[in-house]
Amino acid sequence: MASANASEVSIKTLNSGPGGMMVFDSAFVKIQPGDTVRFVPTDKGHNAELIKGMAPEGAAPFKTVVGKEETVTFEKPGLYGIKCSPHYIMGMVGLVQVGDKPDNLEAARAVPQNKLAAKRFEPLFEKIQ
Repeated sequence: MASANASEVSIKTLNSGPGGMMVFDSAFVKIQPGDTVRFVPTDKGHNAELIKGMAPEGAAPFKTVVGKEETVTFEKPGLYGIKCSPHYIMGMVGLVQVGDKPDNLEAARAVPQNKLAAKRFEPLFEKIQ
């Protein structure tokens, strides 16, 4: 059961948007533990999946169905790297920060990415305070 003060934020999956082709909008969100992210397939050929190694220890992996709107509740504080499985090769990635001062920042940065994904993650990591 969600807590009464939990909130929900939406992230759209787009063929074209802020930051170029094949993007999450917003590519970076900061939420609190217990909050929910609604992944909205504005353009239908996308999903959202946790990138292996880019989550706090013990966090449950998730993978939404391509073209289906789904919600994911983030319970554990830390950083979560997300990708669109069909378009990861094109750099379709995002970052969810849960809570303040994530303790898995260095571990998340250390996960190997393809060239386009690595380039898109750079400015996202800069948003973490």
